[in-house]
Amino acid sequence: MDTEDGAGFEPATGDGPRAPEPDARRSASVRTAFEGMLQIRRLTNTGHADPQVVPARWEVLRPVRAVAIALEASGLPPSAVDGSELRTAAGYRLQRGEAPGGVRVEWLGPPGSGAPHSEEAGLTRCSEVLRELGWTVLLYRGARRRRFLEVEPPAGARGPDGG
Repeated sequence: MDTEDGAGFEPATGDGPRAPEPDARRSASVRTAFEGMLQIRRLTNTGHADPQVVPARWEVLRPVRAVAIALEASGLPPSAVDGSELRTAAGYRLQRGEAPGGVRVEWLGPPGSGAPHSEEAGLTRCSEVLRELGWTVLLYRGARRRRFLEVEPPAGARGPDGG
């Protein structure tokens, strides 16, 4: 899944620099990564009636990457930061969750971006995308009453050690 410039493809987690408007090359890389993820599901989830609606072991072992691919492929905007770690764009931000194999999804943006007002709609859309792909999604309220999602693989997709 390399990009044309030879660098490895990295899906947007919301902690990188603000990307320019999506170009054809980036869109193709995202589409290829997402289609590859679905192909892995088809080939490895053979014990399921519909293998595309259950995360594959590959995803369970790399949950932040898998969730990032899914959200970016859905067209949801990632947040972004500049060189001094200041938010420059509103959107989703991913990081390891509290539970083993989990992912925390927040909706963040720079001051004045309206991110707190759009977080409910943004997180609802993130939740819909991830549930359609078989992830377990729970909504929580954290500090300053800001909402966030905890995303985990379904119980049957976790290994015996919980992850």
